[in-house]
Amino acid sequence: MHEQLRERVAAANRELAAAGLAQASWGNVSEVDREAGVVAIKPSGIRCQDARAEDVALVSLADGERREGLKPSSDAPTHLELYRAHREIGGVVHTHSTYATSWAQARRPLPCLGTTHADHFNGAVPCTRELTAEECEGEYERQTGVAILETLAGRDPLEVPAVLVASHGVFTWGTSAADAVEQAAALEEAARLAFNTVLLDSSLGPVSDALLARHFRRKHGPTAYYGQR
Repeated sequence: MHEQLRERVAAANRELAAAGLAQASWGNVSEVDREAGVVAIKPSGIRCQDARAEDVALVSLADGERREGLKPSSDAPTHLELYRAHREIGGVVHTHSTYATSWAQARRPLPCLGTTHADHFNGAVPCTRELTAEECEGEYERQTGVAILETLAGRDPLEVPAVLVASHGVFTWGTSAADAVEQAAALEEAARLAFNTVLLDSSLGPVSDALLARHFRRKHGPTAYYGQR
């Protein structure tokens, strides 16, 4: 069962590696089937480029129990927290891509310094608080999801479909696994541009609200006009 779901997730994991966003096994992609109540996710310890549909793990959306495939990624509890909290999320990516993770390790939000960022994210990409010692020693991966949800509070998750996890890495999401990978690629490029921009002029502030709104709304929402619609 769920052959197409597992193949989509395997392909998305391979694409994450092909895009240079996941070295070795440092990343994972999942997608949810809400009707069936299952999440398909890369197996633990498998390199993203080696993901095969028959190995992709299926876990219960309700309780995280494995149903099929290999042992799921250790990050599965984080993915599950996001799916349970936001029905509009259909796919999730976790990665340690170089520039975005540099901002996460600096524990700094990623500011919107230009229109490349504004085309994809409606404002700064936030960074979570640091986890407490008790959270690190307990249900660490689930608590990572809790921290992400705290950071997202009051935001539309599809308008800023990414969060930097302090001292750790990146989570992005979208309407599907493939969409979440696209968001991860956009985030990495925005982070690279911002890194270089700050090197050139550390005093720069974010783009104007008007420019941000124009670029984001021309691609997203009911007034979008970019592309072949």
